[in-house]
Amino acid sequence: MSDPESSELTALSLCEAGRSVRDGRVSPVALTQACLVRIKELDSALHAFITVTAESALEEAGRAEAEVRSGRWRGLLHGIPIALKDLVDVAGVPTTAASRLFSDRRPNEEAELVRRLRDAGAVLIGKTNLHEFAYGGSSVISTHGPVDNPRAPGHTPGGSSGGSAAAVATGMCYAAIGTDTGGSIRQPAALCGVVGLKPTYGLVSVRGVVPLSWTLDHAGPMARTVADVAAVLTCLAGYDPRDINSHRFPATDYVAALDRDVRGLRLGIARTHFFDTLDAEIQARIDQAIAQLERMTGGKCEVTVPIDTDRAVHAAEAWTYHRQFVERAPELYHPETLRRIQSGADIAASHYIQARQRVQSLRRDSSELFRLADVLVTPTVPTTPPKISELLADLDQLRPRELVLLRNTRPFNVLGLPAITVPCGCTSAGFPVGLQLAAARGAEATLLALAHAYEKQAIG
Repeated sequence: MSDPESSELTALSLCEAGRSVRDGRVSPVALTQACLVRIKELDSALHAFITVTAESALEEAGRAEAEVRSGRWRGLLHGIPIALKDLVDVAGVPTTAASRLFSDRRPNEEAELVRRLRDAGAVLIGKTNLHEFAYGGSSVISTHGPVDNPRAPGHTPGGSSGGSAAAVATGMCYAAIGTDTGGSIRQPAALCGVVGLKPTYGLVSVRGVVPLSWTLDHAGPMARTVADVAAVLTCLAGYDPRDINSHRFPATDYVAALDRDVRGLRLGIARTHFFDTLDAEIQARIDQAIAQLERMTGGKCEVTVPIDTDRAVHAAEAWTYHRQFVERAPELYHPETLRRIQSGADIAASHYIQARQRVQSLRRDSSELFRLADVLVTPTVPTTPPKISELLADLDQLRPRELVLLRNTRPFNVLGLPAITVPCGCTSAGFPVGLQLAAARGAEATLLALAHAYEKQAIG
């Protein structure tokens, strides 16, 4: 039986909870206890968490409560329980990557994004489940068991950040950190009916995050509202001199930017590729969302986003990271993960270099997409989530089915552009539908302002 007080607290958005902590209406300890109750009630069925750091989370919440009472409120994340995908290093806490290979791995140094969350006073409540080593878009392969979709039980929540999406959707935390190499924040967020943001490449440090592909990896927030995502991004964004892929961008208060006027924004509807073989009900929800956006903004035009189908960069970089482990203990990987990793072993250096140069060229030229449009609009996922049992029954078809689920998100990893998914209704069977918005490099403020304005209209 659910505790009424806990359910009421976990129903708060992150920003609501943060302001309640600031005003003394609720304590960080109560928020943390409420999330721990939800985890205890729900996670045995969902498998959203690999590690729950209950003891340290309550200690952190107690310190946050004392600080706020003494007038040292640090901001909206102060005392707020946040989860981390189990690729993100926290000193002394296991980072398993959902693999037997890393079952005993306890890092001594913390990821830069963890340092930033701690500086903001966030409470780290645990590490979320994922597709093993993030090499998959379904979260069905994990030493902790497949993650279930709380909005569609028995169906995939998407991946690889499936545990993060499920935890946010069920109130086990107020936000979660995911990683995104081909859509692993946005796709599970869409399938679980929450908001997920992949920032501009290099805006959020990935130092201390187990890599999949250095060229394509991003880290970012997942939460229940656009404002919550903006609050977390304000904390995470910033240059990290120890991350060779980090870039300098102007410091921005993304929460303050939410109220920017969107009436003059131009929409670019990317139909080619993104609307191909689209589920009919998803098509209907997206068309409704586009009509709503058009009424709110300065009009629309058609755009064509370049699509690079060569996965040589992704495969070769994954092999480069894993080669030492594969040569030493291949049996510690799930056979399907091992097969995917080994697919990069035979990629010639010349092929990799050409593919890498193509990515750089596409990123350089991406500004051309925004000559006639300010924000690009697509469906996030073209189909509804398959059943977990069906995915596991035929592992030979698992990867092709995952690539369909990731089809609309991956292009923005290649381009390195910021992209967000926001809920835009459900199908008649109750499957959530996600609307994907993308903007120019470093234009997160514009992206979040439009997403926030749409969210307010959709809820209203």
